Amino acid sequence: MKNILSGYRTLLLAIKRRSALTVQTYTGEIQLFFSWLEQEGYNPETILGEADIQLLTAYLDERRRNIEARSAAKVISALRSFFYYLCDEGIRNDNPAALLEIPKRGFSIPSVLSQQKIEALLQAADTTKPLGIRNRTIFELIYSAGLRVSEAVHLDITDIFFQEGIIRVKGKGNKERMVLFGAEAAQWLKRYLAEVRPILAGHKHPRALFLAKSGKRLSRKGIWKNYSLLAILAGTGSKLHTLRHSFATELLAGGANLRQVQELLGHADLATTQIYTHVDASYLREQHRSFLPVLGV
Repeated sequence: MKNILSGYRTLLLAIKRRSALTVQTYTGEIQLFFSWLEQEGYNPETILGEADIQLLTAYLDERRRNIEARSAAKVISALRSFFYYLCDEGIRNDNPAALLEIPKRGFSIPSVLSQQKIEALLQAADTTKPLGIRNRTIFELIYSAGLRVSEAVHLDITDIFFQEGIIRVKGKGNKERMVLFGAEAAQWLKRYLAEVRPILAGHKHPRALFLAKSGKRLSRKGIWKNYSLLAILAGTGSKLHTLRHSFATELLAGGANLRQVQELLGHADLATTQIYTHVDASYLREQHRSFLPVLGV
């Protein structure tokens, strides 16, 4: 079983060129599938060549009890990919997972924060302490450049170009793009690099831009945890991705076109960016209600 999973992981990384996060997600789902097979009394080594649509549906039904439609779609994608691998290796002749129906995702407008709430959130960082300066810098940059959390995690010192006001970002599928960042983010970056990063790095010479107390690259989990604390302190109750949503919405409200926003966000498909046109309309209505008195009611 270990050999099969190792071969599958190699396929995803070396041949399919999937991102490290996708590989982790897909292999993790297959390991959960193996565990479920054992719990149900099956031997994974022998059942893989005999698994059918009924068995996979039963497993998916079990997983759906604790996951949403979007996550269920990822489970199905992982199973399809894995069984295609089994076919390529000659372990089986067909892919029963190809018969699984991917659930339709409900349309939902991403949440955004007003500039006042974003400012309150950023100011919640205790910048009298080194880690507070680091956290303020991270979220200033994520908001200013519209970064995904994974993109912020993988930034290196050499990815920052202060003179041009741009950073080099590795997005999904390891695709690189150059994005702009503002003066406020630049100010905090310079302060972090001068006052805090040398303390965190110690005698080490890490490439990573954002460091944990250990001197190693700060993890996604670490960034999420720090954001959650700030969101609680600021009373926004928002998720980290809201900063990226707010960035895109403000660009459109300021006159940027969809193509420009698509390029800055690193979206492969313009349809993904178009959801922000709905956010923009919703956001403007909210601002209208907030600032224009309701007459005659």
